[in-house]
Amino acid sequence: MGHKIKVAVCTLNQWALDFTGNLERILASIQLAKEAGARYRTGPELEVTGYSCEDHFYESDTLLHSWEVLCQLLANPNTRGILIDVGMPVMHRNVTYNCRVAFYNGQIVMIRPKMMMCDDGNYRETRYFTAWTKIRTLEDYALPRIVTEITGQTTVPFGDGVIATKDTVLGYEICEELWNPHSSHIDMALDGVEIIVNGSGSYMELRKAFVAVELVRSATLKSGGCYMFSNLRGCDGQRVYFNGCSCIALNGQMVARTAQYGIEEVEIATAVIDLEDIRIYRNLIRSRTLHGASVSRYPRVQLDFTLSNPNEEQCTPSTPSFTWQYHSPEEEISLGPACWLWDYLRRSGQGGYFLPLSGGVDSSSSATLVYSMCRLVVQAVQKGDETALSNVRRVVGDSSYVPSDPAELCNRVLVTCYMGSENSSEETKNRAKKLSSQIGSYHLNISIDMAVKAVMGIFSTVTGFFPKFKVRGGTARENLALQNVQARLRMVLAYLFAQLMLWVRERPGGLLVLGSANVDEALRGYMTKYDCSSADVNPIGGISKTDLKSFLGYAADKFNLPVLTGILAAPPTAELEPLKDGGQLAQTDEQDMGMTYAELSAYGRLRKPGACGPYSMFMKLVHDWGSSKKLSPEEVAKKVKFFFTMYSINRHKMTTLTPSYHAEVYSPDDNRFDHRPFLYNVRWNWQFNAIDEAVHKLNKVGFRAGKSGENDLSNAASNAGKGKPVSGSSSSARDNGTATAAGSGKTFGGRDLGVQVSTGSVQASKPLTHVEENIVKNPSASAVSLDLDSFTKKRKTMDCGELESAASL
Repeated sequence: MGHKIKVAVCTLNQWALDFTGNLERILASIQLAKEAGARYRTGPELEVTGYSCEDHFYESDTLLHSWEVLCQLLANPNTRGILIDVGMPVMHRNVTYNCRVAFYNGQIVMIRPKMMMCDDGNYRETRYFTAWTKIRTLEDYALPRIVTEITGQTTVPFGDGVIATKDTVLGYEICEELWNPHSSHIDMALDGVEIIVNGSGSYMELRKAFVAVELVRSATLKSGGCYMFSNLRGCDGQRVYFNGCSCIALNGQMVARTAQYGIEEVEIATAVIDLEDIRIYRNLIRSRTLHGASVSRYPRVQLDFTLSNPNEEQCTPSTPSFTWQYHSPEEEISLGPACWLWDYLRRSGQGGYFLPLSGGVDSSSSATLVYSMCRLVVQAVQKGDETALSNVRRVVGDSSYVPSDPAELCNRVLVTCYMGSENSSEETKNRAKKLSSQIGSYHLNISIDMAVKAVMGIFSTVTGFFPKFKVRGGTARENLALQNVQARLRMVLAYLFAQLMLWVRERPGGLLVLGSANVDEALRGYMTKYDCSSADVNPIGGISKTDLKSFLGYAADKFNLPVLTGILAAPPTAELEPLKDGGQLAQTDEQDMGMTYAELSAYGRLRKPGACGPYSMFMKLVHDWGSSKKLSPEEVAKKVKFFFTMYSINRHKMTTLTPSYHAEVYSPDDNRFDHRPFLYNVRWNWQFNAIDEAVHKLNKVGFRAGKSGENDLSNAASNAGKGKPVSGSSSSARDNGTATAAGSGKTFGGRDLGVQVSTGSVQASKPLTHVEENIVKNPSASAVSLDLDSFTKKRKTMDCGELESAASL
């Protein structure tokens, strides 16, 4: 009996509902596997339909076309002589299942339904599919007539079974079944299943690649065997990027893998496995043999076929193991969004991207990612990738074009535009120009002053009022409106230029508008609704400011873009307010936001995935920041309350957030990843009062971060008995921090927030910040005064109505 087998896993860049393209890529992977000498080929989850069909899975058309694709595969002579399984939806007794369909030589061997659905993160599988719950049970599945006409079969096994060839046994898990704590690969391995196969649809998140890899490796470390993991790669029609990393593990060691990122549509990895290595490994684990002798048996579907080839066994060495090398976060950012942008561009039918380039970190990151995309395309073409060459010719509208230089390609597919105003500085203008020159983009430099004056002229003609910036004697409300009109006009101009620039350049088609708002700004709501954060796609919308800065530092060296060093050194600014004397900046982002980007990342991770509300976030940060930042409980409480106030006021902006590349676990994307209300009670009465009570208790016991507090209990009690205030607390501070309605004495919540609320005329000694237009739009509504200690109440981009909205505090 032969011992050595050669098997293949596949990474495919599928596209939801592209049955023709998906079929072609499946056939290409089968052909590559056969050419490599593999006698078994497996592929990713739902590879026939594409993973992200979503509600299309309800449609009978999707099920019908899946069977039609399978018929094409069954009838194709290139699928003969090799065992194959593919992923597709199957309806059994009026219930739709996510399945693997195994076939050999034109005959269906078995259909294995998924037994554990995933509803975490961006996944919503139970919306479309039902888990198969009949453990170790097979039923007869009545095949559609179109399949029977090809195979001659009327029924096939359906359920939780395994396939027994003449030399080994194969069993299946599908994606989430590997992740859940009661994975079936243990029971299958105990029952003598030597090859575990997993078709997956796993998407990337920064710093998470090791999770799937370690799960695959550990699946065989404990109980031996060969684990074959096939994953999708690319953008198949949604915000996520499936991150490849298909691999083969043997007895706890990796022996084959595909790349995590790449623009190639089809990639396979093969390995030669000695089945005797599995049997010896398992037999040496004596506790395993005891369980194996008594485990419940899986029903076996017999297949008259051998995965081994005795004629080649003596000449074929086993595949050696290797150590998996992971990308750094900076490398992941340089590759993942670039691949996602390429998939989106070539599948959208458009001719390139248009990017408002301000010369700051965010827009420069988006521009650099397009340049990285161009580098990947040129490299693929130079390696002989005919699909990439065909796609790039279609994008640029030149059937004879062969890209050889990333900067030259970037000039064809990226138009950058510096949209300056009287509030813009020469420094940002020059940085934008230098970056465009170094990456090769087609660059424009325009002034929006004329458009701003025209729009404000309409307003003044109708109303007789002439708004002014605050530094010129205007109110905070006027100041905000004058900032927002600039931001929103940039969005209008971006779409105008995107639609017509290829016409100007005598090329067909249009351009996609790129956004450049990072995940932290979205979480904070630090953007104007319908400004340049509104775009067709946003490659950095799921990436933090901190990570973007690290990426630009990496790209400056890796891509030879020295201008990025100067961009990193410059303070982030929106340049929406008049410059100071001498042309100096009048505003910076962190000053406008009232919090640092590092603090925003901390808030984001505690809010999601930490699932912290205001109270639990405070209870965590009071220890963390008390130790690291030496902040008192009152100071931490104030920061937490301010974050939740600004977050909830601005949450409505997430309903119109530009589709963004998903990369961060704390993304506030409202589409499917982060489901929350967009109309909050921004007072958070109960929650903020709970924080205040916690502050009071901590002060009462003399809390000091990093200490248990036990040694201070007696001192705290002694001081309290002597009428001494405990450090960090005072009755006047608590009273002055209480927000009450004038004349009512009713608490609005948040004693220590430092917010004074009163009805009647607006009183504000300082300009206000991020309080948005969605709360109070009725001019007769109660106005407020807002004082957040020394917080500088300016902002980068705001929706109008901020003053009135503060009433919600």
